[in-house]
Amino acid sequence: MLKLFVPGRLCLFGEHTDWAGHYRTMNADILPGAAIVTGIEQGVYAEVEKSTVFEVYSTAKQMEGMWSDFSCPMDEQALKRVARSGDFFRYCAGVASYMLEWYKVGGVRITITDMTLPMKSGLSSSAAICVLVARAFNLIYKLNLNTMGEMNIAYVGELRTSSRCGRLDQACAFGVKPNLMTFDGDEIEVQTLNVKKPLYWVFADLCAGKNTIKILADLNKAYPFPANEQERKLHEALGVKNTEFVQRAIQYMANGEVEQLGLLMTETEAVFNAQVAPMCPEELTAPKLHAILNDKHVKTLTYGGKGVGSHGDGAVQFLTKDPNCQQQLVEYLNNLGMRAYCLTIKPVHTVRKAIIPVAGLGTRLYPATRCLKKDFFPIPCPDGMVRPVILILLEELIQSGIEEICLVLGSEEERKLYREFFDHPLSSEHFNKLNAESQEYENRILDIGKHLYYVIQTEKRGFGHAVYQAANFAKGEPVLLMLGDTLSRSMTNKPCALQLIEAYERYNKLMLGVYPVPLTMVSHFGIMSGVWEDKDERVLHVNTFVEKPKASYAEEFLGVKNKKGEKEYCSVFGQYILTPEVFMQLGADIAAADASGDFSKEIELTSALEAVRSRSGMIGLRLKGYRYDMGNPSALVETVVEYSKKL
Repeated sequence: MLKLFVPGRLCLFGEHTDWAGHYRTMNADILPGAAIVTGIEQGVYAEVEKSTVFEVYSTAKQMEGMWSDFSCPMDEQALKRVARSGDFFRYCAGVASYMLEWYKVGGVRITITDMTLPMKSGLSSSAAICVLVARAFNLIYKLNLNTMGEMNIAYVGELRTSSRCGRLDQACAFGVKPNLMTFDGDEIEVQTLNVKKPLYWVFADLCAGKNTIKILADLNKAYPFPANEQERKLHEALGVKNTEFVQRAIQYMANGEVEQLGLLMTETEAVFNAQVAPMCPEELTAPKLHAILNDKHVKTLTYGGKGVGSHGDGAVQFLTKDPNCQQQLVEYLNNLGMRAYCLTIKPVHTVRKAIIPVAGLGTRLYPATRCLKKDFFPIPCPDGMVRPVILILLEELIQSGIEEICLVLGSEEERKLYREFFDHPLSSEHFNKLNAESQEYENRILDIGKHLYYVIQTEKRGFGHAVYQAANFAKGEPVLLMLGDTLSRSMTNKPCALQLIEAYERYNKLMLGVYPVPLTMVSHFGIMSGVWEDKDERVLHVNTFVEKPKASYAEEFLGVKNKKGEKEYCSVFGQYILTPEVFMQLGADIAAADASGDFSKEIELTSALEAVRSRSGMIGLRLKGYRYDMGNPSALVETVVEYSKKL
């Protein structure tokens, strides 16, 4: 049995631009729609399992009186009849009918255990139900749909009912994080946004009433071509002005300009009232909404506020000044007879620590490693300088904003070697023979040494064991893991490590760099399989992670299809961002091995990553760069030749 949670969604900026942007298929002068949408902390909780029929039950107290349990055969026509009924569960049947029609799946049993989401208040409760059903079928029958696929199926499924949802409603599929959604005709793009400072939102059901169908019908009369001045103002508000507002909001969120973001909410509401509301004055005059937006006490607690969804007297949202103001506002609105809720959008922890395990003996590069650790092998660089491997790795980390770096060493002798290199200046004689550029670089090496920490792996019990030695260094923070025998070169002005860090800040999940390899090479690397989340095929939703599989197994089970329908094989780039859960899993693996008396068992990182992936998910990022392996003689030769070339 699987447990699922799907949040409701709140549109922060850009209401109505999803359907307006669709009209670009008929009028190219219309700008693409753009909206900032976030999942909220309230939503639908359910338990799902395989069944011979499609059945949905509820034990949630919040749904008493509006829900009755139902069961339906997995028959396309029967499901469509239910979808066309007036019952609340018609949404579930609409999605199930689509799944049966296109994927020929069996049934599922869904038990809604809790519903913390307000109903019919502009927070897309019906869309959350539809996403829940799509995700249940996807996971139970291993359909390998990405999040966008689940979202699209939920949308089409809801359209099979009498509902007329917008394209941004199903944004709840992307979880509790802000996303930019762009609507260009039939095309939709979703991009997760960065948030620098906590945002303390409050949204409230006004407990009044609005007619969403009338609002949409009246506004759609102005499309695709405006016929008068008022309709041209509507096009401007949902077009060029909305584009400007959304871009400013993205900038304010990324820069932590919270007060400016709140003022922008008030500014967008003023434009909506002036240029959109006159198209449907019966619904959009919204006296209750405007009364609370202009409430003097509310203004002392907030930076700004605006309507929600289609607007009207449905719901309201505010950006409050701090957590205390957030709680005060919720209590105040509840006392006025509304139903108010908190939403805190938190910034993802910036990755500021990194780990490089270099405790290996380098047996594949024997006998050179008798006298020189492989992490000190010299590599000619494009700028004409010859650097040891470890220095190249450390420079990339420093350039990517990493503040603290832990090197996992194999002995105290190695610690002395590193400290001799990074802590002790050259002799005066040696330093004075360097040219001015090299003397400046010598100071840079000593500065890098100030960022280094060392731990010793006293037992050789596998790569996962080596990584775990840095658990105390990590201190519950996400950390970047870099392999000590793999170099990278970025094709952009951002180092590969920085690309990975920025992606982590968007997704806040265990993350691995992805590098495609031919089928003949899969047995040398950890291989990921999954589905691409984006049309550029850079973000991979990882479904499986296998260490050094045989080519026959990879060909059958691990290929990732690209746009051309061809299979690609995604190996680990050599860079990871490990979440605290990974260290907890490694600790559990070590404890289990010790408890069994097997003190020589190798603790593998891959098995720990796969365990975390199965519980919390994993993202692969195709980095814009090249990987250079130097773990064996032939790879070392290729790296020495290729790395020195300018891109």
